[in-house]
Amino acid sequence: MINLPLIHKGKVRDVYQIDDQTLLMVASDRLSAFDVVLPDAIPQKGQLLTQISNFWFKKSADIIANHLTGIPVQKVISLANDDLIARAVVVMKLKALPVEAIVRGYIIGSGWKDYQNTGKICGITLPKNLQQAEKLPQAIFTPSSKAQVGGHDENITFEAMVDKIGLELSNQIKQISLKLYDMAAVHASDNGIIIADTKFEFGLDENDQLVLMDEILTPDSSRFWNKEKYNVGSSPESYDKQFIRDYLETLDWDKTSPGPNVPNKIIQATAEKYHEAYQLITGEKFPVNQ
Repeated sequence: MINLPLIHKGKVRDVYQIDDQTLLMVASDRLSAFDVVLPDAIPQKGQLLTQISNFWFKKSADIIANHLTGIPVQKVISLANDDLIARAVVVMKLKALPVEAIVRGYIIGSGWKDYQNTGKICGITLPKNLQQAEKLPQAIFTPSSKAQVGGHDENITFEAMVDKIGLELSNQIKQISLKLYDMAAVHASDNGIIIADTKFEFGLDENDQLVLMDEILTPDSSRFWNKEKYNVGSSPESYDKQFIRDYLETLDWDKTSPGPNVPNKIIQATAEKYHEAYQLITGEKFPVNQ
């Protein structure tokens, strides 16, 4: 049991107050799709998300500071079990910025729909006659507004982002996000995964310095594709929750809460995809039912 004040319950993560400077962030097994928390969970998902994020936070530390404090969970929760230790981190308390930093290396999802309608993604004009899932000439930065639980994130232009947080900070986030994506895309590609797109979240510390926060480059915050089975012109096989999104798209559901139940076979298949993504990215096998 976590004997700390719960200060935020997100779609996936619960945040507890430790003191004025630090928080305990715990990734649950809750499943969110189309910004709705579904009634079914994915076993060990929170552990896998936390450990994948920790891998990337370490790998990207020379690009930007992140929210990890390095304080062991068991130092804060004396009776912490292995499950909590695997899914929780002690982080700095930051002022979260009201935008999500999205980088797209391939044209898919809402970006594909936007392109079909306008020839652009978030106001960025792209070459003509691109196909679904095609690699873009270069990765593009397409921010979104950050929705509250139950709301929907909305794509915005870079200019709208500037209106929210200012030009200097917007440029800094754009440059760092593209650098993070390029670094991760190379590592992932070398290990059989295409990162089609991903999102980052940032906050400001007490000195108003930019800090990378929340989760990074996980199957929840990214589209991971199987490199061997990738083909232009169709939605590629993925290692992320697109598998569940595709199932939900077959239902008569308006993408508002409450969400529908997901069959157990799809839950288990998705869990296997998360495990496989972890192994490919980190080079290690995550123990099942830890």
